[in-house]
Amino acid sequence: MTENLKPENKDQVLESVQWAVTKKIPLDVRGQGTKLGMGRPVESDHILDLSGLSEITDYQPSELFVTANAGTPMKDIYAALDQQNQQLMFEPPDYGPLLGGAVDQGTLGGLVACNIAGPRRIKAGSARDNCIGFHAVSGRGEMFKSGGKVVKNVTGFDLSKLMTGSYGTLAVMTEATLKVLPSPENTRTVLVRWAKDGDADQLNNQAMTEALVSTNEVSSAAHLPAKIAARSAVAYLNSAGSAVTALRIEGPAPSTEYRCAALKQLLSKFGEVEELHTKNSKMLWKEIADVSYLAANQERAVWRISVPPTEGAHVVQRILESAEADVMYDWGGGLVWLQIDEVDQASKDLVRGSVTQAGGHATLVRASKQLRQSDIVFQPLDPYMTGITKRVKNGFDPESVLNPGRMYKGI
Repeated sequence: MTENLKPENKDQVLESVQWAVTKKIPLDVRGQGTKLGMGRPVESDHILDLSGLSEITDYQPSELFVTANAGTPMKDIYAALDQQNQQLMFEPPDYGPLLGGAVDQGTLGGLVACNIAGPRRIKAGSARDNCIGFHAVSGRGEMFKSGGKVVKNVTGFDLSKLMTGSYGTLAVMTEATLKVLPSPENTRTVLVRWAKDGDADQLNNQAMTEALVSTNEVSSAAHLPAKIAARSAVAYLNSAGSAVTALRIEGPAPSTEYRCAALKQLLSKFGEVEELHTKNSKMLWKEIADVSYLAANQERAVWRISVPPTEGAHVVQRILESAEADVMYDWGGGLVWLQIDEVDQASKDLVRGSVTQAGGHATLVRASKQLRQSDIVFQPLDPYMTGITKRVKNGFDPESVLNPGRMYKGI
């Protein structure tokens, strides 16, 4: 029988973890549970539910930071930032529908724990680069904190970098502070429509690279094959009938207008160019961030592949030679989303082999629970990194009571 522990403050979180340590009972740490499909399932009959820790505890627009409890819904944080015309620069995506859930249910703790980021990652970094402080309870049953509420904080070890992306396996984060910045005055997107998907496969990396290294300050670059572009809610894309490369420019209106014109001239040699203004641009980049094009057909697995940007198309080409898949590119070609039939040993070896050959790594983001129980979700660690990972886990959680096995079996 599953027991649900639902603390309402930091002290109760501490008491819950101390009880688990004393009894040596593993805890399944979660907020709203929107990211349970990411990572390996935690085998535990005791859930530590942090959704009761829901409050924005400090927001200083003039100081450019926001602090909130781990269970605070991200939609509440966005609402507070919107009132001050500010934003989280790393553009957190909402993977709820991708993982078979509802929209706008994610929490701050889950965002930081999984270290996710949207299309602006190439310019603004990820959650790891924007988390400047936190409070947490370790697996030793001890409360601790790191960082602070100012960007230039160099006191002690920067544990924010370690905690972000640890999937709750090292400590239970109770509060986090993130950097914020003003929202752009204007957003525009230059689209390149390709005559053939084959041409796009060969040249989209070149187009994105030229745009990104130009003086036009492109903040995001993505490529959608024709099949994926047809699923967009943006008319310019779903009616294109072709693959589309999208380049985003943000800033003051006169600047974006000038840079868009320059970028269109630069990219016109690749194909027909179009321009989206703010409303359609926001809609498009929200779709790309949330990977909404792959949300349907939950029976198919989804891989998240990270490779050098120039290698993205080559990796996909090798995979498509042996398997049927839907593909989209983000981060200038460095992030590949691959939707494929349920993973078997052959397809796993195909993806892992192609990615390793390119010097990248792959994460199985969506798959059946049975498949996620195997040890193939995250990129396999070599013996050296396995030893380091075990020592870090033992340092923070010696009894292995916090999300044991969520990332790697036995850790």
